[in-house]
Amino acid sequence: MRSLSLFGLFLAPAFLFAQPPAGYYDPAAGLTGEPLREALRDIVDGHTVLANSQLWQAFGMADRKANNKVWDIYSDVPGGTLPYEFTFITDQCGEYDEEGDCFNREHSFPQSWFGGVPGPDTDVFHMYPTDAWVNQKRANWPYGTVGNSITYSAENGGKLGQCNYPGCSGLVFEPIDEYKGDLARGYFYMLTRYMDQANGWSNAPILSGGEFLPWVENLLVAWHLEDPVSAKEIARNNVVFTSLQHNRNPYIDNPQWVQSIWGPVASISETQPSAPRVWLDGDLLRVDRQQHSSKANIQVYSATGSLITSALSAEQTTKLGLSVEPGLYIVVVDDGTRHVSRVVR
Repeated sequence: MRSLSLFGLFLAPAFLFAQPPAGYYDPAAGLTGEPLREALRDIVDGHTVLANSQLWQAFGMADRKANNKVWDIYSDVPGGTLPYEFTFITDQCGEYDEEGDCFNREHSFPQSWFGGVPGPDTDVFHMYPTDAWVNQKRANWPYGTVGNSITYSAENGGKLGQCNYPGCSGLVFEPIDEYKGDLARGYFYMLTRYMDQANGWSNAPILSGGEFLPWVENLLVAWHLEDPVSAKEIARNNVVFTSLQHNRNPYIDNPQWVQSIWGPVASISETQPSAPRVWLDGDLLRVDRQQHSSKANIQVYSATGSLITSALSAEQTTKLGLSVEPGLYIVVVDDGTRHVSRVVR
């Protein structure tokens, strides 16, 4: 658990317990899986699109600490000693030669991935004021986890290096733990608000056909769970809604919806009564086909797409041994109708 910052304590009376307007999420009630994501898209789309020139003022409203300094996730050290802090306006870039010189605008979901089109180009839910030098080092590399092969280390502990996450390869940038959940929830927002456009984002190395690659989805869900919603995010969500874009990030207001769409209980066929129930029971994978009338081909894949095990079964309940490493696994049950489920070890 992250420690509650002074900023969170300072804003608690005004923002910590703020709620969305009554009825805001009513169209999403009772939904799960893709119907839920579609309902959330319809709720949060049509937001007020900011101009590039408005972003500096937006950051001043949404990313201001209690001491009036810039809340920079690439230099902040919650509960620790900060290497430096930036002042709004005075420290806005400009030229820079090293870390700590000035701050600029970070598209956590890089512009080149979506073509810099209006809408996502200035959407504050994936944009932050950050140290320009660290921002430049991160460049357009995906987020991930870095092992011992480190190319660059930021002063607050963020690092660029070779990815060591299962299914991931190449250079990635790993932020500090305290902001991994923030960034993950921003990414879930992006693939909800812009789900209709994402299929055309062919330059995004973390997507395939407009959806997260398995390893990316697994990583983001883990970050979301390990770094829960903070007072900072709640306050920011309310500022963006009331004073800037007039929409909200649903995954800050209702964190459980990440699991309902991308987590182990999510399935593209969840809403169908005939869909099989799939779950892990220790080292056993159980597949319960309540309405079974034929043999089913059951296949289990890792997050990287490798086939782990398979079986052909005519039983109502099939049990497969699944002694595997922790992570996300994809279960495909084909009995004439193809059902896809996700389970997390």
